[in-house]
Amino acid sequence: MSLPLAHLFRVFAKIGLLSFGGPAAQISLMHTELVDRHRWLTEKQFLGALSFCMLLPGPEAMQLATYAGWRLRGVIGGLIAGLLFVLPGAVVILGLALGYASYGQMPAVQATFAGIKAAVIVIVLQALLSLSRRALQGTGDWLLAGAAFLAMFFLSVPFPLIIAIAALVGLWRGGKAPATGVAPPGPSVPPLQTLGTVALWAGLWAAPVLVAWAWDATFLTDVALFFSKLAVVTFGGAYAVLAYMTQAVVETHGWLTTAQMIDALGLAETTPGPLILVTEFVGLLAGHAQGGTGLALLAGALTLWVTFTPCFLWIFAGAPYVEALLARPRLKGALAGISAAVVGVILNLSVWFALHVIFADVARSPFGPLPDPASFLPLNAALTALAAVLLLVLRLPMMAGLALMAGVAASLHFLD
Repeated sequence: MSLPLAHLFRVFAKIGLLSFGGPAAQISLMHTELVDRHRWLTEKQFLGALSFCMLLPGPEAMQLATYAGWRLRGVIGGLIAGLLFVLPGAVVILGLALGYASYGQMPAVQATFAGIKAAVIVIVLQALLSLSRRALQGTGDWLLAGAAFLAMFFLSVPFPLIIAIAALVGLWRGGKAPATGVAPPGPSVPPLQTLGTVALWAGLWAAPVLVAWAWDATFLTDVALFFSKLAVVTFGGAYAVLAYMTQAVVETHGWLTTAQMIDALGLAETTPGPLILVTEFVGLLAGHAQGGTGLALLAGALTLWVTFTPCFLWIFAGAPYVEALLARPRLKGALAGISAAVVGVILNLSVWFALHVIFADVARSPFGPLPDPASFLPLNAALTALAAVLLLVLRLPMMAGLALMAGVAASLHFLD
């Protein structure tokens, strides 16, 4: 007897509403619900699915939910699970972004965000420490992470190129693994069915992009193309691509300022769902700046579409091949290489954030960001130190830390 869709809906609605705290907390919540409580997946199935989702670009927790839904009730189950994981956070982001666009420049609001920005530096550092413990298993991994940091921070090597090189290094290293002597299992569907799935979801992904282009809506077309490209290179999650995204959004397109990008990440941290929902916030703010609320809503919806439609494409096309893919050591090696490089990329983001929060003036030089010592902000440095104590030493939950830092910064503003 197949699982009733109503039951599936209730469980994944619960997961979507409670999925705060980043991928680790979200994956843990899904494990509790799907493996421990309801026993819909075995431990082996859950871990295999997670390994597969980590091979893909995009938010692994959202894709894991989609895969679980697909395994339980096919495509309709995958759609229910994936959408319920994203939509609660997307609705919250919509309200936060429109409120920020209207009131974000008020002095009291800016003071509050000083505390949130300080907390964001430490939250990114937490993510870095957590990932490094998993991803850096030997000297080769440490060297790859260090090279990725040096290339991105000092030489401004583009993020997609770093990921491509890391994958190639990982493929080479994976090819040196000893053979098991067991042939990998084959896919569970005919190749023509897979091609049909790819064509369907690629068409759905491209449709609004083509509409914006045919409508001659230059801004919306640029938004759609940029975030579509981002969806293909989002290995390692939102933290890994944020510096790359900020550079394009701030310097190439001029849609937002650096301060607004850091604020966007801080607010995205407070919502359920995948952190990559920060792209929706960026699209909404960029649209509001370009043409008010109407254009903001269009840009936000378009950003959501091109960010998450590819996730369904990867899962529905690739899910029947999970066992075959995971049995190949070269692909495992590519994943390991990418994971190691992402540690260096997130270190770049952590240092980059810290410089822009603690110094008022950070110039670009041929060898990376260069802060002006005269623009040092003692209050922001003190707030960052306090955030480190709260989150790293006292180990407060992320939401409590963000709320406390916002409250401290706002109180200091009103006492001044």
